[in-house]
Amino acid sequence: MKYVGAIDQGTSSTRFMIFNESGDIVAVNQKEHKQYYPQPGWVEHDPMEIWSCTCDVISACLKSSPISASDLSAVGITNQRETTLVWNAETGEPYYNAIVWNDTRTAPIAKSMEGKYGPDRFRAKTGLPLASYFSATKLSWLIDNVKGLKEDLKSGKAKFGTIDSWLMYNLTGGVNGGIHITSVCNASRTLLMNLGTLEWDDEILKALDIPKECLPKIVSNSEVYANGAKGGYLDGVPLAGILGDQQAAMFGQTCYAAGEVKSTYGTGNFVLMNTGKSQCPSTNGLLTTIGYKLGDEEVVYALEGAVAYCGSVIQWLRDNLKIIQDAPQSQTFAEKVDDNGGMYFVPAFAGLFAPRWRADARGCFVGMTAYNTRDHVCRAALEAAAYQCKEVVDAMIKDSGVNLTAMKVDGGMTANTLLMQFQADILDCPVYRPVIPETTALGAAYAAGLAVGVWSGLDEIKKQWQCDEQWESKMETSVREKYWMEWNRAVSKSLGWVDGGDGSEPKKGGGWGKVVAFAAVAAGLGFIMGQKKR
Repeated sequence: MKYVGAIDQGTSSTRFMIFNESGDIVAVNQKEHKQYYPQPGWVEHDPMEIWSCTCDVISACLKSSPISASDLSAVGITNQRETTLVWNAETGEPYYNAIVWNDTRTAPIAKSMEGKYGPDRFRAKTGLPLASYFSATKLSWLIDNVKGLKEDLKSGKAKFGTIDSWLMYNLTGGVNGGIHITSVCNASRTLLMNLGTLEWDDEILKALDIPKECLPKIVSNSEVYANGAKGGYLDGVPLAGILGDQQAAMFGQTCYAAGEVKSTYGTGNFVLMNTGKSQCPSTNGLLTTIGYKLGDEEVVYALEGAVAYCGSVIQWLRDNLKIIQDAPQSQTFAEKVDDNGGMYFVPAFAGLFAPRWRADARGCFVGMTAYNTRDHVCRAALEAAAYQCKEVVDAMIKDSGVNLTAMKVDGGMTANTLLMQFQADILDCPVYRPVIPETTALGAAYAAGLAVGVWSGLDEIKKQWQCDEQWESKMETSVREKYWMEWNRAVSKSLGWVDGGDGSEPKKGGGWGKVVAFAAVAAGLGFIMGQKKR
Protein backbone atom coordinates (compact mmCIF):
# COMPACT_ATOMS: atom_id res chain seq x y z
CA MET A 1 0.00 0.00 0.00
CA LYS A 2 1.24 3.48 -0.88
CA TYR A 3 0.67 6.57 1.26
CA VAL A 4 0.62 10.32 0.57
CA GLY A 5 0.60 13.13 3.11
CA ALA A 6 -1.05 16.54 2.91
CA ILE A 7 -0.43 19.73 4.88
CA ASP A 8 -3.68 21.70 5.03
CA GLN A 9 -2.87 25.16 6.35
CA GLY A 10 -6.14 27.07 6.73
CA THR A 11 -7.40 30.34 8.12
CA SER A 12 -8.09 29.01 11.59
CA SER A 13 -6.03 25.82 11.88
CA THR A 14 -3.40 23.55 10.38
CA ARG A 15 -3.84 19.83 9.67
CA PHE A 16 -1.66 17.02 8.51
CA MET A 17 -3.45 14.11 6.89
CA ILE A 18 -2.26 10.80 5.50
CA PHE A 19 -4.19 9.09 2.70
CA ASN A 20 -3.68 5.66 1.16
CA GLU A 21 -3.72 4.99 -2.58
CA SER A 22 -7.48 4.36 -2.43
CA GLY A 23 -8.01 7.91 -1.21
CA ASP A 24 -8.99 6.79 2.29
CA ILE A 25 -7.95 8.72 5.40
CA VAL A 26 -5.32 6.83 7.41
CA ALA A 27 -4.42 9.44 10.04
CA VAL A 28 -5.02 13.10 10.85
CA ASN A 29 -3.94 15.69 13.38
CA GLN A 30 -5.14 19.28 13.63
CA LYS A 31 -4.21 22.35 15.67
CA GLU A 32 -5.75 25.82 15.80
CA HIS A 33 -3.74 29.04 15.75
CA LYS A 34 -4.52 32.45 17.18
CA GLN A 35 -6.36 35.17 15.28
CA TYR A 36 -5.14 38.73 15.83
CA TYR A 37 -7.47 41.72 15.38
CA PRO A 38 -5.35 44.81 16.15
CA GLN A 39 -7.93 47.20 14.69
CA PRO A 40 -11.45 46.91 13.24
CA GLY A 41 -11.18 45.22 9.85
CA TRP A 42 -7.60 44.06 10.48
CA VAL A 43 -6.85 40.31 10.64
CA GLU A 44 -3.36 38.91 11.22
CA HIS A 45 -1.62 35.60 11.87
CA ASP A 46 1.76 34.92 13.43
CA PRO A 47 3.86 33.17 10.73
CA MET A 48 6.12 31.55 13.33
CA GLU A 49 3.07 30.10 15.11
CA ILE A 50 1.81 28.71 11.80
CA TRP A 51 5.17 27.06 11.15
CA SER A 52 5.24 25.68 14.71
CA CYS A 53 1.70 24.30 14.31
CA THR A 54 2.74 22.69 11.01
CA CYS A 55 5.64 20.91 12.70
CA ASP A 56 3.42 19.85 15.61
CA VAL A 57 0.67 18.32 13.47
CA ILE A 58 3.12 16.44 11.24
CA SER A 59 4.90 15.02 14.28
CA ALA A 60 1.69 14.12 16.14
CA CYS A 61 0.06 12.56 13.08
CA LEU A 62 3.04 10.33 12.37
CA LYS A 63 3.35 9.32 16.03
CA SER A 64 -0.34 8.36 16.23
CA SER A 65 -0.25 6.16 13.13
CA PRO A 66 1.72 3.11 12.02
CA ILE A 67 3.05 5.21 9.13
CA SER A 68 6.50 6.78 9.35
CA ALA A 69 7.82 9.63 7.21
CA SER A 70 9.84 7.15 5.16
CA ASP A 71 6.60 5.37 4.20
CA LEU A 72 5.24 8.50 2.50
CA SER A 73 5.55 8.52 -1.28
CA ALA A 74 5.09 12.29 -1.33
CA VAL A 75 3.56 15.22 0.55
CA GLY A 76 1.41 18.00 -0.86
CA ILE A 77 0.54 21.42 0.53
CA THR A 78 -2.72 23.31 0.43
CA ASN A 79 -3.01 26.75 1.96
CA GLN A 80 -5.19 29.74 2.73
CA ARG A 81 -4.70 31.94 -0.31
CA GLU A 82 -3.87 35.68 -0.63
CA THR A 83 -2.62 35.84 2.99
CA THR A 84 0.65 37.75 2.68
CA LEU A 85 3.93 37.83 4.54
CA VAL A 86 7.54 38.86 4.08
CA TRP A 87 10.55 37.38 5.83
CA ASN A 88 14.26 37.99 6.11
CA ALA A 89 16.18 35.45 4.04
CA GLU A 90 19.25 35.79 6.30
CA THR A 91 17.49 35.21 9.62
CA GLY A 92 14.31 33.42 8.54
CA GLU A 93 12.30 35.83 10.70
CA PRO A 94 9.13 37.58 9.45
CA TYR A 95 9.19 41.36 9.27
CA TYR A 96 5.56 41.57 10.38
CA ASN A 97 2.59 39.33 11.03
CA ALA A 98 0.93 37.73 8.01
CA ILE A 99 -1.92 39.91 6.72
CA VAL A 100 -4.88 37.56 6.23
CA TRP A 101 -6.95 37.33 3.06
CA ASN A 102 -10.08 38.84 4.64
CA ASP A 103 -8.25 41.83 6.17
CA THR A 104 -9.71 45.10 4.84
CA ARG A 105 -7.08 47.66 5.88
CA THR A 106 -5.84 47.98 2.30
CA ALA A 107 -9.16 49.12 0.78
CA PRO A 108 -7.83 52.72 0.44
CA ILE A 109 -4.66 51.37 -1.22
CA ALA A 110 -6.74 49.37 -3.70
CA LYS A 111 -8.75 52.50 -4.45
CA SER A 112 -5.61 54.59 -5.00
CA MET A 113 -4.23 51.94 -7.38
CA GLU A 114 -7.20 52.43 -9.68
CA GLY A 115 -5.92 55.76 -10.99
CA LYS A 116 -7.97 56.85 -13.97
CA TYR A 117 -8.64 53.23 -14.98
CA GLY A 118 -11.03 52.07 -12.26
CA PRO A 119 -11.10 48.78 -10.32
CA ASP A 120 -10.67 46.69 -13.49
CA ARG A 121 -7.30 48.25 -14.27
CA PHE A 122 -5.49 44.90 -14.33
CA ARG A 123 -8.44 42.54 -14.82
CA ALA A 124 -7.61 41.76 -18.48
CA LYS A 125 -4.24 40.38 -17.39
CA THR A 126 -4.97 38.97 -13.95
CA GLY A 127 -8.69 38.15 -14.02
CA LEU A 128 -9.04 40.11 -10.78
CA PRO A 129 -10.37 43.51 -9.75
CA LEU A 130 -8.37 45.84 -7.54
CA ALA A 131 -9.49 44.91 -4.02
CA SER A 132 -8.10 44.52 -0.52
CA TYR A 133 -8.65 40.77 -0.90
CA PHE A 134 -5.55 40.19 -3.03
CA SER A 135 -1.90 40.02 -2.04
CA ALA A 136 -0.57 43.01 -4.01
CA THR A 137 -2.41 45.54 -1.85
CA LYS A 138 -1.23 43.81 1.32
CA LEU A 139 2.39 43.83 0.13
CA SER A 140 2.09 47.52 -0.71
CA TRP A 141 0.86 48.20 2.83
CA LEU A 142 3.82 46.34 4.29
CA ILE A 143 6.23 48.29 2.09
CA ASP A 144 4.70 51.57 3.25
CA ASN A 145 4.55 50.68 6.93
CA VAL A 146 7.54 48.47 7.78
CA LYS A 147 10.73 50.49 8.07
CA GLY A 148 13.53 49.41 5.72
CA LEU A 149 11.44 46.72 4.05
CA LYS A 150 11.41 48.27 0.58
CA GLU A 151 15.20 48.38 0.44
CA ASP A 152 15.47 44.79 1.67
CA LEU A 153 12.95 43.63 -0.93
CA LYS A 154 14.90 45.29 -3.72
CA SER A 155 18.17 43.76 -2.57
CA GLY A 156 16.68 40.28 -2.31
CA LYS A 157 17.28 40.18 1.42
CA ALA A 158 13.55 40.09 2.07
CA LYS A 159 11.24 37.49 0.50
CA PHE A 160 7.55 37.88 -0.25
CA GLY A 161 5.20 34.94 -0.31
CA THR A 162 1.81 33.50 0.43
CA ILE A 163 1.58 30.74 3.03
CA ASP A 164 2.62 28.01 0.57
CA SER A 165 5.91 29.84 -0.04
CA TRP A 166 6.53 30.22 3.70
CA LEU A 167 5.90 26.54 4.43
CA MET A 168 7.94 25.29 1.49
CA TYR A 169 10.85 27.56 2.47
CA ASN A 170 10.91 26.15 5.99
CA LEU A 171 10.23 22.52 5.02
CA THR A 172 13.26 22.57 2.73
CA GLY A 173 15.69 24.06 5.24
CA GLY A 174 14.81 27.70 5.82
CA VAL A 175 18.00 29.77 6.07
CA ASN A 176 19.93 26.60 5.25
CA GLY A 177 18.99 26.33 1.59
CA GLY A 178 15.20 26.62 1.74
CA ILE A 179 13.61 27.13 -1.67
CA HIS A 180 11.47 30.14 -2.58
CA ILE A 181 8.56 29.07 -4.80
CA THR A 182 4.81 29.45 -5.19
CA SER A 183 2.30 27.46 -7.18
CA VAL A 184 0.69 28.93 -10.26
CA CYS A 185 -2.77 28.97 -8.67
CA ASN A 186 -1.51 30.83 -5.59
CA ALA A 187 0.36 33.27 -7.83
CA SER A 188 -2.88 33.92 -9.69
CA ARG A 189 -4.35 35.34 -6.45
CA THR A 190 -1.68 38.00 -5.92
CA LEU A 191 -2.86 40.44 -8.64
CA LEU A 192 0.69 40.30 -9.98
CA MET A 193 0.66 37.28 -12.33
CA ASN A 194 -0.38 37.36 -15.98
CA LEU A 195 -2.96 34.60 -16.58
CA GLY A 196 -1.83 34.20 -20.18
CA THR A 197 1.92 33.91 -19.67
CA LEU A 198 1.78 32.41 -16.13
CA GLU A 199 4.61 34.77 -15.19
CA TRP A 200 4.95 37.85 -13.00
CA ASP A 201 3.81 40.82 -15.07
CA ASP A 202 6.50 43.49 -15.37
CA GLU A 203 4.04 46.23 -16.29
CA ILE A 204 1.94 45.62 -13.18
CA LEU A 205 5.01 45.38 -10.95
CA LYS A 206 6.23 48.72 -12.29
CA ALA A 207 2.84 50.37 -11.89
CA LEU A 208 2.59 49.22 -8.27
CA ASP A 209 6.31 49.78 -7.53
CA ILE A 210 6.85 46.21 -6.33
CA PRO A 211 10.41 44.87 -6.81
CA LYS A 212 10.57 41.64 -8.79
CA GLU A 213 13.59 40.47 -6.78
CA CYS A 214 11.39 39.60 -3.80
CA LEU A 215 8.98 37.34 -5.67
CA PRO A 216 9.04 33.52 -5.57
CA LYS A 217 9.50 31.31 -8.62
CA ILE A 218 6.17 30.21 -10.10
CA VAL A 219 5.83 26.43 -10.43
CA SER A 220 3.10 23.99 -11.47
CA ASN A 221 0.69 22.38 -9.02
CA SER A 222 2.08 18.88 -9.44
CA GLU A 223 5.80 18.16 -9.70
CA VAL A 224 8.62 17.23 -7.34
CA TYR A 225 9.95 20.57 -6.09
CA ALA A 226 12.44 19.29 -3.51
CA ASN A 227 12.77 16.78 -0.68
CA GLY A 228 12.11 17.55 2.96
CA ALA A 229 15.13 18.99 4.76
CA LYS A 230 17.57 16.63 6.45
CA GLY A 231 16.73 16.25 10.12
CA GLY A 232 13.22 17.63 9.65
CA TYR A 233 9.93 15.84 10.23
CA LEU A 234 9.71 15.07 6.49
CA ASP A 235 13.37 14.24 5.98
CA GLY A 236 13.88 13.03 2.41
CA VAL A 237 10.16 12.95 1.53
CA PRO A 238 9.37 14.37 -1.95
CA LEU A 239 7.39 17.62 -1.68
CA ALA A 240 5.40 17.35 -4.87
CA GLY A 241 2.12 19.27 -4.86
CA ILE A 242 0.94 22.80 -4.01
CA LEU A 243 -2.62 24.03 -4.45
CA GLY A 244 -4.43 26.99 -2.96
CA ASP A 245 -7.21 25.73 -0.72
CA GLN A 246 -10.10 26.32 -3.10
CA GLN A 247 -8.33 24.88 -6.12
CA ALA A 248 -7.35 21.93 -3.94
CA ALA A 249 -11.00 21.38 -3.02
CA MET A 250 -11.99 21.49 -6.69
CA PHE A 251 -9.21 19.00 -7.47
CA GLY A 252 -10.23 16.74 -4.59
CA GLN A 253 -13.85 16.89 -5.75
CA THR A 254 -12.61 15.63 -9.14
CA CYS A 255 -14.11 18.57 -11.04
CA TYR A 256 -11.89 17.86 -14.06
CA ALA A 257 -14.41 18.58 -16.85
CA ALA A 258 -15.41 22.04 -18.04
CA GLY A 259 -18.69 23.11 -16.42
CA GLU A 260 -18.28 21.08 -13.21
CA VAL A 261 -18.82 23.10 -10.01
CA LYS A 262 -17.87 22.72 -6.37
CA SER A 263 -18.79 24.83 -3.35
CA THR A 264 -16.71 24.85 -0.18
CA TYR A 265 -18.29 25.98 3.09
CA GLY A 266 -15.43 26.90 5.38
CA THR A 267 -14.50 30.19 7.03
CA GLY A 268 -15.86 31.71 3.83
CA ASN A 269 -17.81 30.18 0.97
CA PHE A 270 -15.99 29.60 -2.30
CA VAL A 271 -17.61 28.41 -5.51
CA LEU A 272 -15.43 27.30 -8.44
CA MET A 273 -16.39 26.24 -11.94
CA ASN A 274 -13.92 24.47 -14.20
CA THR A 275 -13.84 26.38 -17.51
CA GLY A 276 -11.31 24.15 -19.26
CA LYS A 277 -8.31 25.33 -21.25
CA SER A 278 -9.81 28.77 -21.95
CA GLN A 279 -10.14 31.80 -19.73
CA CYS A 280 -13.71 32.94 -19.10
CA PRO A 281 -13.66 36.70 -18.47
CA SER A 282 -16.35 37.72 -15.99
CA THR A 283 -18.72 40.63 -16.45
CA ASN A 284 -20.79 39.70 -13.41
CA GLY A 285 -18.47 40.21 -10.46
CA LEU A 286 -16.61 36.90 -10.48
CA LEU A 287 -12.91 36.15 -10.68
CA THR A 288 -11.14 34.48 -13.57
CA THR A 289 -8.41 32.36 -12.05
CA ILE A 290 -6.20 29.31 -12.42
CA GLY A 291 -7.83 25.97 -11.69
CA TYR A 292 -4.70 23.81 -11.82
CA LYS A 293 -1.66 22.95 -13.89
CA LEU A 294 -0.17 19.45 -13.74
CA GLY A 295 3.52 19.49 -14.56
CA ASP A 296 4.10 20.41 -18.21
CA GLU A 297 0.46 19.93 -19.20
CA GLU A 298 -1.75 22.83 -20.30
CA VAL A 299 -3.21 25.02 -17.60
CA VAL A 300 -6.89 24.61 -16.65
CA TYR A 301 -8.80 27.79 -15.81
CA ALA A 302 -11.72 28.44 -13.49
CA LEU A 303 -14.38 30.98 -12.58
CA GLU A 304 -14.62 31.74 -8.88
CA GLY A 305 -16.90 33.54 -6.51
CA ALA A 306 -15.66 34.22 -2.99
CA VAL A 307 -17.90 35.02 -0.02
CA ALA A 308 -15.98 36.31 3.00
CA TYR A 309 -18.17 35.10 5.88
CA CYS A 310 -19.77 31.67 5.98
CA GLY A 311 -18.69 29.22 8.71
CA SER A 312 -17.17 32.15 10.59
CA VAL A 313 -20.72 33.45 11.10
CA ILE A 314 -21.47 30.39 13.21
CA GLN A 315 -18.26 31.00 15.13
CA TRP A 316 -19.47 34.58 15.68
CA LEU A 317 -22.78 33.31 17.07
CA ARG A 318 -20.81 31.10 19.45
CA ASP A 319 -17.93 33.34 20.53
CA ASN A 320 -19.32 36.87 20.26
CA LEU A 321 -23.07 36.61 20.79
CA LYS A 322 -22.74 33.42 22.88
CA ILE A 323 -26.14 32.09 21.82
CA ILE A 324 -24.81 28.65 20.88
CA GLN A 325 -22.20 26.48 22.57
CA ASP A 326 -20.98 24.69 19.45
CA ALA A 327 -21.57 24.65 15.70
CA PRO A 328 -24.07 21.74 15.63
CA GLN A 329 -26.30 23.68 18.03
CA SER A 330 -26.99 26.23 15.28
CA GLN A 331 -28.91 23.51 13.43
CA THR A 332 -30.61 22.29 16.59
CA PHE A 333 -32.04 25.74 17.27
CA ALA A 334 -32.79 26.53 13.61
CA GLU A 335 -34.85 23.34 13.28
CA LYS A 336 -37.17 24.48 16.07
CA VAL A 337 -38.80 26.97 13.69
CA ASP A 338 -40.35 26.38 10.27
CA ASP A 339 -38.74 29.42 8.65
CA ASN A 340 -36.76 32.56 9.46
CA GLY A 341 -39.77 34.40 10.83
CA GLY A 342 -39.34 37.17 8.26
CA MET A 343 -35.82 37.98 9.49
CA TYR A 344 -32.78 38.06 7.24
CA PHE A 345 -29.11 38.35 8.17
CA VAL A 346 -26.52 39.86 5.82
CA PRO A 347 -23.06 38.93 7.21
CA ALA A 348 -21.14 41.79 5.58
CA PHE A 349 -18.70 42.14 8.47
CA ALA A 350 -15.92 43.12 6.06
CA GLY A 351 -18.07 44.34 3.21
CA LEU A 352 -19.52 42.13 0.48
CA PHE A 353 -17.27 40.07 -1.77
CA ALA A 354 -18.40 38.36 -4.99
CA PRO A 355 -20.43 39.12 -6.91
CA ARG A 356 -21.31 42.54 -5.45
CA TRP A 357 -17.87 43.81 -4.27
CA ARG A 358 -19.19 46.45 -1.89
CA ALA A 359 -16.57 47.51 0.64
CA ASP A 360 -19.05 50.01 2.12
CA ALA A 361 -21.48 47.29 3.26
CA ARG A 362 -21.71 46.11 6.85
CA GLY A 363 -23.59 43.31 8.57
CA CYS A 364 -27.24 43.73 9.48
CA PHE A 365 -30.34 41.91 10.64
CA VAL A 366 -33.36 43.02 8.64
CA GLY A 367 -37.09 42.51 9.23
CA MET A 368 -36.73 41.80 12.93
CA THR A 369 -39.79 41.98 15.20
CA ALA A 370 -40.51 41.05 18.79
CA TYR A 371 -41.74 37.70 17.49
CA ASN A 372 -38.21 36.62 16.56
CA THR A 373 -36.18 34.40 18.85
CA ARG A 374 -32.71 32.94 19.08
CA ASP A 375 -33.95 30.11 16.84
CA HIS A 376 -34.79 32.55 14.05
CA VAL A 377 -31.38 34.20 14.42
CA CYS A 378 -29.67 30.84 13.94
CA ARG A 379 -31.84 29.99 10.96
CA ALA A 380 -31.24 33.38 9.32
CA ALA A 381 -27.48 32.97 9.81
CA LEU A 382 -27.50 29.55 8.14
CA GLU A 383 -29.74 30.66 5.30
CA ALA A 384 -27.40 33.59 4.61
CA ALA A 385 -24.71 31.12 3.52
CA ALA A 386 -27.08 29.57 0.97
CA TYR A 387 -28.27 32.92 -0.37
CA GLN A 388 -24.73 34.18 -0.89
CA CYS A 389 -23.79 30.95 -2.67
CA LYS A 390 -26.79 31.40 -4.98
CA GLU A 391 -25.65 34.93 -5.82
CA VAL A 392 -22.33 33.50 -7.00
CA VAL A 393 -23.90 30.62 -8.91
CA ASP A 394 -26.30 32.95 -10.72
CA ALA A 395 -23.37 35.13 -11.80
CA MET A 396 -21.46 32.02 -12.89
CA ILE A 397 -24.33 30.89 -15.13
CA LYS A 398 -24.45 34.34 -16.75
CA ASP A 399 -20.70 34.42 -17.38
CA SER A 400 -20.28 30.86 -18.63
CA GLY A 401 -23.60 30.27 -20.34
CA VAL A 402 -23.67 26.86 -18.61
CA ASN A 403 -26.71 25.95 -16.52
CA LEU A 404 -25.98 24.27 -13.21
CA THR A 405 -27.24 20.68 -13.14
CA ALA A 406 -25.56 19.62 -9.89
CA MET A 407 -23.17 21.00 -7.29
CA LYS A 408 -20.59 19.12 -5.25
CA VAL A 409 -20.12 20.48 -1.73
CA ASP A 410 -17.49 20.15 0.97
CA GLY A 411 -16.24 21.87 4.10
CA GLY A 412 -17.28 21.76 7.72
CA MET A 413 -20.72 23.32 7.25
CA THR A 414 -21.85 20.49 4.97
CA ALA A 415 -22.46 18.53 8.17
CA ASN A 416 -25.40 20.88 8.69
CA THR A 417 -28.14 19.05 6.82
CA LEU A 418 -30.64 21.90 7.26
CA LEU A 419 -28.28 24.21 5.39
CA MET A 420 -27.64 21.65 2.65
CA GLN A 421 -31.36 21.10 2.09
CA PHE A 422 -31.98 24.84 1.98
CA GLN A 423 -29.10 25.21 -0.47
CA ALA A 424 -30.66 22.66 -2.81
CA ASP A 425 -34.01 24.40 -2.39
CA ILE A 426 -32.84 27.91 -3.14
CA LEU A 427 -30.66 26.77 -6.08
CA ASP A 428 -33.35 24.40 -7.40
CA CYS A 429 -30.49 22.00 -8.04
CA PRO A 430 -29.20 18.71 -6.55
CA VAL A 431 -26.40 19.04 -4.00
CA TYR A 432 -23.91 16.19 -3.47
CA ARG A 433 -21.59 15.65 -0.50
CA PRO A 434 -18.72 13.17 -0.95
CA VAL A 435 -17.81 10.25 1.31
CA ILE A 436 -14.44 11.90 1.99
CA PRO A 437 -15.40 15.42 3.13
CA GLU A 438 -11.80 16.61 3.54
CA THR A 439 -11.48 17.39 -0.15
CA THR A 440 -8.99 20.24 0.32
CA ALA A 441 -6.33 18.01 1.87
CA LEU A 442 -7.29 15.18 -0.49
CA GLY A 443 -6.76 17.46 -3.50
CA ALA A 444 -3.26 18.34 -2.32
CA ALA A 445 -2.51 14.65 -1.78
CA TYR A 446 -3.79 13.80 -5.27
CA ALA A 447 -1.56 16.47 -6.84
CA ALA A 448 1.51 15.21 -4.97
CA GLY A 449 0.72 11.55 -5.66
CA LEU A 450 0.27 12.19 -9.39
CA ALA A 451 3.75 13.70 -9.53
CA VAL A 452 5.38 10.53 -8.19
CA GLY A 453 3.15 7.93 -9.85
CA VAL A 454 0.92 6.87 -6.95
CA TRP A 455 -1.99 7.48 -9.32
CA SER A 456 -1.70 7.04 -13.06
CA GLY A 457 -3.89 9.97 -14.03
CA LEU A 458 -7.12 11.89 -13.50
CA ASP A 459 -9.32 9.03 -14.72
CA GLU A 460 -8.09 6.75 -11.94
CA ILE A 461 -8.65 9.48 -9.34
CA LYS A 462 -12.13 10.32 -10.61
CA LYS A 463 -13.26 6.73 -10.03
CA GLN A 464 -12.50 7.15 -6.31
CA TRP A 465 -15.11 9.88 -5.80
CA GLN A 466 -18.23 8.57 -4.06
CA CYS A 467 -21.41 10.33 -2.91
CA ASP A 468 -22.19 10.17 0.79
CA GLU A 469 -25.47 12.12 0.78
CA GLN A 470 -27.49 14.15 -1.69
CA TRP A 471 -30.26 16.71 -1.39
CA GLU A 472 -32.92 17.49 -3.99
CA SER A 473 -34.95 20.68 -4.16
CA LYS A 474 -38.33 20.44 -2.39
CA MET A 475 -39.28 24.11 -2.42
CA GLU A 476 -42.11 25.49 -4.51
CA THR A 477 -41.10 28.04 -7.14
CA SER A 478 -43.30 30.78 -5.70
CA VAL A 479 -41.75 30.37 -2.24
CA ARG A 480 -38.23 30.40 -3.69
CA GLU A 481 -38.92 33.58 -5.61
CA LYS A 482 -40.41 35.28 -2.53
CA TYR A 483 -37.39 34.40 -0.38
CA TRP A 484 -35.00 35.56 -3.08
CA MET A 485 -36.74 38.92 -3.46
CA GLU A 486 -36.64 39.48 0.30
CA TRP A 487 -32.97 38.51 0.50
CA ASN A 488 -32.10 41.11 -2.12
CA ARG A 489 -34.09 43.75 -0.22
CA ALA A 490 -32.13 42.82 2.92
CA VAL A 491 -28.81 43.19 1.11
CA SER A 492 -29.83 46.66 -0.08
CA LYS A 493 -30.09 47.71 3.56
CA SER A 494 -26.48 46.71 4.28
CA LEU A 495 -25.00 49.16 1.77
CA GLY A 496 -23.52 52.59 2.41
CA TRP A 497 -22.58 52.11 6.07
CA VAL A 498 -18.92 53.07 5.58
CA ASP A 499 -17.87 56.56 4.53
CA GLY A 500 -17.64 56.79 0.77
CA GLY A 501 -20.47 54.33 0.09
CA ASP A 502 -23.45 55.71 -1.78
CA GLY A 503 -25.97 53.30 -0.32
CA SER A 504 -27.38 52.47 -3.73
CA GLU A 505 -29.53 49.37 -3.81
CA PRO A 506 -29.18 46.40 -6.18
CA LYS A 507 -32.96 46.01 -6.39
CA LYS A 508 -35.90 48.31 -5.84
CA GLY A 509 -36.94 48.38 -2.21
CA GLY A 510 -38.38 50.54 0.54
CA GLY A 511 -36.59 52.88 2.89
CA TRP A 512 -34.23 51.80 5.62
CA GLY A 513 -37.23 50.25 7.38
CA LYS A 514 -36.65 47.64 10.03
CA VAL A 515 -32.85 47.46 10.06
CA VAL A 516 -30.55 46.50 12.87
CA ALA A 517 -26.99 47.29 11.79
CA PHE A 518 -24.05 45.20 12.94
CA ALA A 519 -22.79 48.12 15.01
CA ALA A 520 -25.90 47.79 17.18
CA VAL A 521 -26.26 44.01 17.22
CA ALA A 522 -24.46 43.33 20.50
CA ALA A 523 -26.56 45.90 22.36
CA GLY A 524 -29.86 45.34 20.57
CA LEU A 525 -30.26 41.58 20.54
CA GLY A 526 -29.77 40.72 24.20
CA PHE A 527 -33.46 40.37 25.01
CA ILE A 528 -34.34 38.46 21.83
CA MET A 529 -31.45 36.01 22.20
CA GLY A 530 -32.67 35.05 25.63
CA GLN A 531 -36.23 34.37 24.59
CA LYS A 532 -37.52 30.85 24.33
CA LYS A 533 -39.52 29.71 21.35
CA ARG A 534 -43.10 30.86 21.61
